[in-house]
Amino acid sequence: MSFNTSGELALPNPKNIVIFGSTGSIGRNCLEVAARFPGYFKIVGLAAKNDFQLLAEQAHEFHPEAVAIGNREHHSTLGELLSPGITLYSGEKELPRLLEAESPIDLAVNAMVGAAGLIPTIRILEKGINLALANKESLVAGGEIVLRTAEEHGAALLPIDSEHSAIFQCLLGEDRSNIDELILTASGGPFLKTSLSDFPGITPEMALKHPNWDMGPRITIDSATMVNKGLEVIEARWLFNIHPERIKVVIHPQSVVHSMVRFTDGSYLAQMGAPDMRLPIQFALTYPERLPSPYCRLDFTSPISIDFQPVPIEKFSGLELAYRALEMGGLAPAVLNAADEAAVSAFLQNRISFDRIAHIIESALNWFEPTIHPSVEDILKIDKETRNFVHSTTNNQ
Repeated sequence: MSFNTSGELALPNPKNIVIFGSTGSIGRNCLEVAARFPGYFKIVGLAAKNDFQLLAEQAHEFHPEAVAIGNREHHSTLGELLSPGITLYSGEKELPRLLEAESPIDLAVNAMVGAAGLIPTIRILEKGINLALANKESLVAGGEIVLRTAEEHGAALLPIDSEHSAIFQCLLGEDRSNIDELILTASGGPFLKTSLSDFPGITPEMALKHPNWDMGPRITIDSATMVNKGLEVIEARWLFNIHPERIKVVIHPQSVVHSMVRFTDGSYLAQMGAPDMRLPIQFALTYPERLPSPYCRLDFTSPISIDFQPVPIEKFSGLELAYRALEMGGLAPAVLNAADEAAVSAFLQNRISFDRIAHIIESALNWFEPTIHPSVEDILKIDKETRNFVHSTTNNQ
């Protein structure tokens, strides 16, 4: 490690980073981590969908070469807020133009929400840029395409999700052929002890109170239904090239063990840490180095409970639907994801009850026509069609 004259960690040439989705929860945490190491990172591009005011504030703080706003309606207003010399792009199709920065990009972060994040993921990897990935849809809907593109262009995929980061860390230096099982841990969310008969009465306010993690609305609801863990199973299948039957999920209410790997000799490796997203984010940004951080440590001199239990699948059928979508293959995972996102939106708008989310996803999986080896265009098309299907379904309830 090296330090600058101010005593800050520094590199001879700072790591140039572009962040897609900079105004969301993950994006904001990425910038918080980067701000701790001003001599180590340089933010060269920022992109957001709608929050032009926060995007402008971030641009004032980090002085990127370019920013992009997905919603074209904010182009003029955002332009007036930016400092001279910052290039402005607008419209979802223009977001990948952030990759045209004069400074060579060392790492791109995709923290976008939704299927719109798939195109930036592909464009990043096509340029051979290493990708720190938090956009679930990229791997859930387009895993086969994403992995093929990364391999063809020699780009690394660095997971940001705490569970996948944990497995990634457990596998460092290990022979992948020695993997027996991947074990993803799940807190069980706020309704682990709630009776299934009480699920229809769960309100959005109740579901948004996660016991361990501070996350965005959709992922918080997905954690409450455990659909999120199903999406993580699909991601793990592609990230680590392992058959779904060898990916297990267990309930671990304390969220201290973030995931585990069982090897063929019966040994287990687990990655542990406080439930703080800044930890896996920092690891993804600084990889292959580990840098000091001020974030919460576990105190093993005080009592710590570490409990595991099987998933009560009768309450959390969304997890089972994810395995079903993986088995169906093709467009099925994209349908699962789009149906879930649309159903969660309907729940947050009080148009459906909590228990209907999984039923709507199952209906969508039963509705669509399977397609094997889909293209990006096929994925984006089925994403839109599935959302329309769910919208019509929920409007008729």
